[in-house]
Amino acid sequence: MIKFKKIAIPAVIIIIGGFASLFAMRDRDNNNEPVFCTQDAKLCSDGSYVSRVPPKCDFALCPKENLITIESPKPSEIISSPIFIKGQARGTWFFEATFPIKLYGEAGELIAQSYATAQSEWMTTDFVPFEASLEFTIDKEQAGILVLEKDNPSGLPEHSDEIRVPVILK
Repeated sequence: MIKFKKIAIPAVIIIIGGFASLFAMRDRDNNNEPVFCTQDAKLCSDGSYVSRVPPKCDFALCPKENLITIESPKPSEIISSPIFIKGQARGTWFFEATFPIKLYGEAGELIAQSYATAQSEWMTTDFVPFEASLEFTIDKEQAGILVLEKDNPSGLPEHSDEIRVPVILK
């Protein structure tokens, strides 16, 4: 019985000490000290920028990044006809496996329009790859806006959405 007490008492102390150190480490991680992130920025496909946010200092989500992302063209990229457009969008962005794409010139005039096509099953809420090709003709190099519209067969404004990508037309 005495040997059991000699072994049991130190074992209990070690176990209690282990739990106490776990709680102390947990409290140290949640000590509410301010977290400072580097001040670099990420360029979003719509031409806006986002910065890093605490506590892990990951970049904030770009506007609409959880709905549609564009692989090409990149914001402010110089493009010429025909332009190849590639990215991925949530299945809810499509209707009948397509959505409209429009290209506007610097004066706001519509230069060209077409449709992006889903490259896999689009009836999902997951991301679906899409591709499109758009031909256009311009008289001079100018700034432009590529607009990818959520297909909205109902026409109701609450179901419409778009992402705008600034480009240079050559």
